[in-house]
Amino acid sequence: MGDAVADKGRERLRHVRWIGGASGAGKSTIARHLAARHGLAVYSTDDVMVDHARRSTPEEAPQLSRFMEMTMDDRWLGQSPEAMLKSFHWFRGEGFDLMVEDLRGLPQQPGVIAEGFRLLPHLVAPLAERGRLVWLLPTPEFRTTAFESRGTMWDIPNSTSDPISAQRALLERDHLFAEQLRGELNELRVPFVEVDGSLDEEQLTDRVAELLGL
Repeated sequence: MGDAVADKGRERLRHVRWIGGASGAGKSTIARHLAARHGLAVYSTDDVMVDHARRSTPEEAPQLSRFMEMTMDDRWLGQSPEAMLKSFHWFRGEGFDLMVEDLRGLPQQPGVIAEGFRLLPHLVAPLAERGRLVWLLPTPEFRTTAFESRGTMWDIPNSTSDPISAQRALLERDHLFAEQLRGELNELRVPFVEVDGSLDEEQLTDRVAELLGL
């Protein structure tokens, strides 16, 4: 992306602050707390996944098209965690253009917090104002505890023929994704917070607010 194009993209998204990260880090919770504190709107990338899948063509999102044709066993048991990471459509950035389209259509005031695992550093960084983006990276232990507390730990695994193996593969895939994010963030010099339980919810919210200039 050229400098002029990047500058224009940032100008059109100056009302957005970005919270990315791996699953189980508490992105949605922190975004809601910050929105309530500062009177901001929240754009959850999870909430628009179905809509974005509907709006995508096989040419625009080939990995999504392939995913939709797979059985649950094909998705979560028929691939190694490494292959699951490489082939998962949202991890490949499919649908990111639709997120940008949505965000550009939202009111400039009072401002928006965009959050979700679909926000990939190499895609967001060229469009974001410095000091308005941060990622949350949970430790494996924190992620497992978070999933268990939500009661969603077995939702996907129980839809396969071997829930224990599927759960193990999913947790490993999510760990690999977090490490992939870490590498991108270090390379791009984008701030991130290790989420390991050493900060309580309020303290983590304060830390993210500081990094987002709130």
